[in-house]
Amino acid sequence: MLEWNNANTLGGQSIMSRPLTATFLSTMTRSGGFATIDINELNGSSLLVFDMLMFVGGGSASTAGGIKVTTLAVLFLAALAEARGDNDMHAFDRRIPTDVLRLAVSVTLWGATIVAISTVAILQITKEPLDRVLFDVISAFATCGLSTGLTESLPDSGKYILAATMWAGRVGTVTLAAALAASQRRQLFTRAEERPIVG
Repeated sequence: MLEWNNANTLGGQSIMSRPLTATFLSTMTRSGGFATIDINELNGSSLLVFDMLMFVGGGSASTAGGIKVTTLAVLFLAALAEARGDNDMHAFDRRIPTDVLRLAVSVTLWGATIVAISTVAILQITKEPLDRVLFDVISAFATCGLSTGLTESLPDSGKYILAATMWAGRVGTVTLAAALAASQRRQLFTRAEERPIVG
């Protein structure tokens, strides 16, 4: 809908083709990397939606990049449980333990930090608009393959940053998740409770 009247993207296609192209492109943000239109011609609002889809990525058992759909689902379930006043997260008649929530928060914060640092660095190097830089950085983080055309025009330093972002997005989040899951230890005592003000 955001591109319906954009003559440079979907607006130039037939009414029957527009929903098909839009569906295909939204699927490609999950790590497919194919584009049937010029990504650089998308509206800023569309680029932002693509950014969100790429950052989340695909399913946890897939080869897709991003923080994964189940990570986002756990965060939503935690927010829902908090809104209801429940002590535990529940889904499909099952209780989700709090260590899974800690893992989801860690992976999400790790991903957001990588994207933020890379975006700031490339903005400083190139002086390009934020929407283009953020799109290419998140695409690199999620190993998606889509680009506004910025990546090919980057100086070597910018390409090194994107390469490191790709590595951190692909290897870093999986390694972090595995390390956190394996490092759980049994604690035989409990520290005094402190309730900081949140929000």
